[in-house]
Amino acid sequence: MDSVRTVHVRVEGRVQGVGYRAWVEGTARTMGLTGWVRNRRDRSVEIALQGPVERVDEMLKKCEHGPPNAHVTKVEILGEGVGAYDGFDVLPTT
Repeated sequence: MDSVRTVHVRVEGRVQGVGYRAWVEGTARTMGLTGWVRNRRDRSVEIALQGPVERVDEMLKKCEHGPPNAHVTKVEILGEGVGAYDGFDVLPTT
């Protein structure tokens, strides 16, 4: 059985107004990950990802690029091993 990894991430750059949240939601669901995504008022995007270690690692690499119109300058892991998620949600901006 695969080990589970849970990460809390902030993504900076041109990541709002370019479909980044929808891209994260769709990509995470396709990869079988759970968690959530939301915009932050500071123009960053915040993400919680949970799933098999290899898939979470792969998703983190994908987040470095995002959808075609995004320009990611930083992906920062804020924490690990917190939360238990059922599905993948888009949360309101905070």
